[in-house]
Amino acid sequence: MRSASWLQTAGRRAIHLALVLFLVSAGTFSLLQFTPGDPALAILGNSATPQAVKEIDHQLGLDKPLLTQYGHWISHALTGNLGSSLVPPGGTVVSRIAQTLPVSLELTVLAVFMALLLAIPIGVWSAYREGGPFDRFFSGTSFGLLSTPGFVTGLVLALLFSLEVRAFPRSQWVRITSSQGVPSNLKHAFLPALTLALPLMAIYTRLLRADMVQTLREDYITFARSKGMPVRKVLLRYALRPSSISLITLSGVTLGALLGGTVIVETIYALPGMGQLLVTAVGDNDYPIVQGVVLIVAVSYVLLNLIVDVSYGFLDPRTRRGRR
Repeated sequence: MRSASWLQTAGRRAIHLALVLFLVSAGTFSLLQFTPGDPALAILGNSATPQAVKEIDHQLGLDKPLLTQYGHWISHALTGNLGSSLVPPGGTVVSRIAQTLPVSLELTVLAVFMALLLAIPIGVWSAYREGGPFDRFFSGTSFGLLSTPGFVTGLVLALLFSLEVRAFPRSQWVRITSSQGVPSNLKHAFLPALTLALPLMAIYTRLLRADMVQTLREDYITFARSKGMPVRKVLLRYALRPSSISLITLSGVTLGALLGGTVIVETIYALPGMGQLLVTAVGDNDYPIVQGVVLIVAVSYVLLNLIVDVSYGFLDPRTRRGRR
């Protein structure tokens, strides 16, 4: 019975996954067809003759019906072929994304990790000391971080730690696989990741604090305290896990959102990530790149949410009992 129930759940999730990806891919493909500009002009230049433009449109299949174009694109995408870039330096879409994805992925993972590393102890202790000086201080700090635009945070951090203190590089990027190694890579990634992490930390802290406050009022927590259990054990073992459901959900959502939303940070620190690639492709009307990046981000977003959903049962046994 459990196996059949799990298969039914997995089947529903697979259908949902396929539907979401279809809608995203179809919507992205359709919208790009109505954007101003002609991809042929991006290749040939504005001085191209109408005949030359017509020939390029034919080579790219842009003179075919929209449904035919979409069917051709999605069938190739399912085999891993997302087409080729239309403007210099050229190359396939997959190769261009493969060059930039590790940068954005590293920044995203580091940002979420740093945010959780700060938010969990702050949120737990703020809930335990509800209304106290510690709680009030970090509540005010959270409001301040949330009200500050990301580009302001990035510029302030760059000014302080790159131009004044000179503790971290202002721009450029060193890959993990380079000869300079992981320490140099992390030194270049720290400030951009911190810029993304600070507002996330504020959101995570407030969410975890709110859930912890409710959990600490549960009867089983009162019972654990009455037995004389250490505060650390009560907070971390009995209160944190059931209070982490919303935090884990939000972490998965923000992880997927950040993957395609690092444009501002990559611009401030001049990083060769997917955000920069997407902005450049939009400006150049390089629609295969735009379609490929949006599709990759959508797939990552949906898969991360699927992983988060599966993790519920490990965090809170009550969710497993509810499914049986």
